[in-house]
Amino acid sequence: MSLLNPSNKSFCLEQICESNYQKLFKLIPGLLGFKEAAIGLAPHNTTLYLTVIERTPYTITVELSHCFNRNLHEFLEPAVQIRIYLDAQLAEVLSDHARARVSQVFKNPGLSSEIMNYKWRLNYFLQKWLDHCLKKNYQFSGQALKTTVSA
Repeated sequence: MSLLNPSNKSFCLEQICESNYQKLFKLIPGLLGFKEAAIGLAPHNTTLYLTVIERTPYTITVELSHCFNRNLHEFLEPAVQIRIYLDAQLAEVLSDHARARVSQVFKNPGLSSEIMNYKWRLNYFLQKWLDHCLKKNYQFSGQALKTTVSA
């Protein structure tokens, strides 16, 4: 599989984070109003789960995921943790179910090229996943999450 590898990755990463911010708020228009969690439903599609992890005056950190099993704790994927910068209008992926945070993977800040490549892959994935979710017309509500979903 070929990889998209732009020559000015830093600029393109900023553009993707701006785009992801816009797409998140289009997918979840009431995002700022959800205090703890929300559920996104679309006919004939897997449920989306939004969990608010942290809220500060200028940022919100959330996890967005699908659940592919009846027990919510068994199979949440891609479990993308996203930091949303409200003032800068950017959304940056911190980690996902398969990849750790940048700070855990790269201890040496001198590895800027590798760090940029890692961030690029995480955020490019989010862009494509959000495009997919937007096409499905999910509708979010602040329903309480349960640890198991009824059959």
